Amino acid sequence: MTTSTAPANPAETTVRYQRGDFLFATARRALLAQGTLGTVSDADPRRLARSVATELDRSGVPLAVGVLPFDTGPGATSPGHLVLPRTVQRTETDTPAAPPGADLPAPVATRRLPSADGHRENVRATVAALAERDLRKAVLARALELEFDAPIPVERIVRNLARGNPRHFTYAAELPGGATLVGATPELLLSRAGDSVYTTPHAGSMPRSADPETDRANGEALLASAKDQEEHALVIEYVVEALRPFCRKLDVPPGPELVSTPAIWHLRTSITGELVDRSVTALDLAAALHPTPAICGTPTAAARDLVQELEPFDRGYYAGAVGWVDAFGDGEWAVAIRCAEVAGKSMRLFAGGGIVPASDPDAEYQETIAKFRTLLGAMGLDDSAS
Repeated sequence: MTTSTAPANPAETTVRYQRGDFLFATARRALLAQGTLGTVSDADPRRLARSVATELDRSGVPLAVGVLPFDTGPGATSPGHLVLPRTVQRTETDTPAAPPGADLPAPVATRRLPSADGHRENVRATVAALAERDLRKAVLARALELEFDAPIPVERIVRNLARGNPRHFTYAAELPGGATLVGATPELLLSRAGDSVYTTPHAGSMPRSADPETDRANGEALLASAKDQEEHALVIEYVVEALRPFCRKLDVPPGPELVSTPAIWHLRTSITGELVDRSVTALDLAAALHPTPAICGTPTAAARDLVQELEPFDRGYYAGAVGWVDAFGDGEWAVAIRCAEVAGKSMRLFAGGGIVPASDPDAEYQETIAKFRTLLGAMGLDDSAS
């Protein structure tokens, strides 16, 4: 395997991406992995982490890249899948630039799963089930299926995602079965560097607005929202409890901060920790954290059962995790949201939101429209497609 740290800008690395490669990039840093020396797959993420560490040690390959599925519980059918790549290129810069944009064809057909009314009804059913099943939160998603009259150029989607979302993690990863997972997520599940752990849970959202006054009001309303503060607190509680066994200390701010993407306001809390045992890898930590209440709900198993009953599709790798881990145990894993699975002439986009007792069906539906904008914008499409 060859590894290089090239002087090229991360934007240039993003342009070099070709379908079949693995890309994990921000405007300041990029990792492009190409070719395959070996693969490791397992439906159990903890067993997967052990196997990957063994393969990295045995092979001498410096890192592995890949994905975890949404469902990692008993009976899960989509495996975690990591690749030991043939070549890796890393780029970093203090002067980020955007890759050039690219035109994409328009879809010839669109299908909503479920319909707008169907999603609203599912939100009502979820709110009712919270009390009936003693749940505190469940994350409910919907999907858009787009059909094209020619194979979809994933490389162009990647460029447009990186160009339009410079503060996100733009990613592309090949999935078992031949589809490509592509997206631009604002949420880092965790990073590990030496004995330092860092995570930035997001929960609580509000759409952005083109009108500055409305946009500012939306952000202020989110920060003041009791419903969204409750939803966020549930996630932070879970993350802290999941990390506590691995860390000798954790630094948790007293409340969330307001952050924005081009499409969405979010509540975010940045948590840092110090590992007790350096043999615990970034992938071990990802396996322990995933899925958080930000993309599943709580309690985890009951929330996962509920969303799988209500959603008329298999999430697959949507709301999973995407990233890398190296032979020293360091790595980065992001939450696989704002994404689509692309296969041939078809792509399936996903968007969801956290449902708590105070959730309003119309507001939850509008939140999914706002979250679809990341991918639809990269495709040159507007809200009418969602």
